[in-house]
Amino acid sequence: MTKANSTLAARINAWHQPQSLPTIKGIRRGIERESLRITASGHLAQSPHPASLGSALTHGYITTDFSESQMEFITPASDSVDVLLAQLGDIHGYVLRHLSGDKGDEQLWPLSMPCLLKGGDEHIPLAQYGSSNIGRMKTLYRQGLHHRYGSRMQVISGVHFNFSMPDSFWSEWHNQEGQDACLQDFVSDKYLGLIRNVYRFGWLIPYLCGASPALCGSFLNGVEHKLPFERLGKGTLYLPYATSLRLSDLGYTNNAQANLNISLDSLDEYVTSLRQAINTHAPEFADIGVKVDGEYRQLNDNVLQIENELYAPIRPKRTADSGEKPTDALHTRGIEYIELRSVDVNPYSPVGIDAAQVRFLDTFLLWCLLSPSAPLGSEEIALNRRNFNKVVLEGRKPGLTLEQWGGESIGLQALGEQHFAELKDVADLLDACCGRGCYGKTHQQHLAMIQNPELTLSARVLSELKASNQDILPFGLALSKGYHDQLQQSRPRYWEDSFFDQEGTRSLARQQKIEQSDLVDFDTFLKDYFAKP
Repeated sequence: MTKANSTLAARINAWHQPQSLPTIKGIRRGIERESLRITASGHLAQSPHPASLGSALTHGYITTDFSESQMEFITPASDSVDVLLAQLGDIHGYVLRHLSGDKGDEQLWPLSMPCLLKGGDEHIPLAQYGSSNIGRMKTLYRQGLHHRYGSRMQVISGVHFNFSMPDSFWSEWHNQEGQDACLQDFVSDKYLGLIRNVYRFGWLIPYLCGASPALCGSFLNGVEHKLPFERLGKGTLYLPYATSLRLSDLGYTNNAQANLNISLDSLDEYVTSLRQAINTHAPEFADIGVKVDGEYRQLNDNVLQIENELYAPIRPKRTADSGEKPTDALHTRGIEYIELRSVDVNPYSPVGIDAAQVRFLDTFLLWCLLSPSAPLGSEEIALNRRNFNKVVLEGRKPGLTLEQWGGESIGLQALGEQHFAELKDVADLLDACCGRGCYGKTHQQHLAMIQNPELTLSARVLSELKASNQDILPFGLALSKGYHDQLQQSRPRYWEDSFFDQEGTRSLARQQKIEQSDLVDFDTFLKDYFAKP
């Protein structure tokens, strides 16, 4: 047994003690699910965000992401898996009832890779957030993404999984190992260790949760790529062993970001390096121009316009106050939770994720948290990136090997089984605390996918397409129509429709108040925002 293995085993044993076990209960997780609004024929909807849903700027649960046609559904943090999914289902049901009422023929696309995209980027409408300075800034940020990377890359959709441990857990662990560190510094340090381990072991996520091995050929119109796609039907492209084309470099190049060195070794280093990227001039983006002929094209010409432009599979997070920069919130108050961003939309769930996936993510992230986590050097970062990209593009390939830091390459299945032996101990810990056997069952389901790649989501999707030489469009439309009917007719499980009616009304009032409270013009607002240290 290695030193890291023994440390993990000792920690798990300590948490099994009667005084410690109850402190784990209360893991909190929230979900942000993205989905494109589509027409009945599978085209991207061109209509505005439905006014009957309220304000996309200020609504607490229903908003938009990059495009006016790309919806985002947000649950609050919950310590119950059942409540979490009930809330997500109620949001979907409410939205679909309003789409039916407002637009008649609109549905939600059930896949990560986009629907039928006809024409160029001009047919992907940017999200609009009203006339306030902050609303205009949000749209201009998206305008910058459009100019920098193209709009079609931005309408790829995913599921973001927000995760945090309860205060009781942190107090107990701080008492066990905290030494002289203050509690919040201890929490931030341990969350960063979790994040570093997700970079090490995060290839498991696209392998187990990836569901985008194929895409509609319209996505690649005019896009240069070097991937050896095979063809299905009239216009579907796929890679035979891919798990998540969503997470690939397909059509996406950002040389400026590729050279970033965002440190994850301490919170101060993370904030400092991220702030540096936001304030570092990028010649390739300067060529776009910031304000040309009186019209803004991007927020600035730096490597990152703002913090959100950093493309990362996982981020440390702290709820920011109104107008507060995310880096300032982190620096001032420490890490509150982490956001895992590498989960594909599950096409076999009406809401894009299911209970088994949530429980696996609980297990995986707690394992990453409890496992020792040394600092990440540039060479190990590069190794982890190679492993991740291998799994994204050919994760189900027979005999695929992955590199190990400080060791020889090993087959994916053998390495996965090694990791799952440790994950089993964490699943047992969660069952002892609060799982009633659910975590053990979930562990077995996911271990079976390691041992048999044909059980993975990506294999299931590709198998269905190939069985009938079917295009991705009718496959997605059939799922979309079924979920539309199912969710539209479903009875609320947690929130009645009146709850969302009231939130929609309040959100419109909040937006109006923000618009009326602006005291400076937009140019001055931007200058003041970026002048803050």
